[in-house]
Amino acid sequence: MLDVTLDMEQYDCPFIAASDAHDVSFSAAHWEFDPAGDRLDTRMVVEGSTPAALDAGLRVLRDHEGLRDYDLVSRKGPVAHVRTTIDETTAMATIREYDGYITGPFHIAGGRELWHVGFDRDADADTALSILDNDNEYEVLSRESVDLTELSGFVQNVGAAMTLIEGCRDLSTRERETLEAAVSGGYFDSPRGETLGSLADQFDVSKPAVSKTLRRGQAKTMARITEVLETLDEETE
Repeated sequence: MLDVTLDMEQYDCPFIAASDAHDVSFSAAHWEFDPAGDRLDTRMVVEGSTPAALDAGLRVLRDHEGLRDYDLVSRKGPVAHVRTTIDETTAMATIREYDGYITGPFHIAGGRELWHVGFDRDADADTALSILDNDNEYEVLSRESVDLTELSGFVQNVGAAMTLIEGCRDLSTRERETLEAAVSGGYFDSPRGETLGSLADQFDVSKPAVSKTLRRGQAKTMARITEVLETLDEETE
């Protein structure tokens, strides 16, 4: 199996159009292709930078000629859950024609889409990518061969991966931003880069406040990591 990650801009995709026109992003919660109608059914989480941005992005989505059905399932502030049916895009048709298949969730923001696509044969991948280049702009971010052992391990550990993702979602915005700044700035390195003082200055808070935020964030992520390690130990046994 060949696993290819693409940074794609599709000219005929309603989600691309909406995210290009306004500050909204789409993350696939579920998708299912209808080969009889050449249409894609999706459930998407839509996030806007503001409630107004979300409204504007959803208007573009609803008005797009490629949209066939739309249902606002739920909404809270700048985040919505929508169910849609869209026409098959040119890129989708090309991938399917050469026996390609989606291997992971896709994310759309800033007029571009991150695709994870699988092919059983290198020749099919080469042909599909060559044809995609005629009608779309894309960049191959990675192209890796995955053997059966690696694939089996991935499938078996999907639950563990989701546990880690849920741990990240448990973080508040401030906890996530503080952890990211600490890691990227070398706070956990030896010798240390960022310090509590420099992090406090960066977020315009006191050193005790930034320390408390770091401890909360670490506690949440470590709890999830420990849970995953226990799961992996059970599978090994």
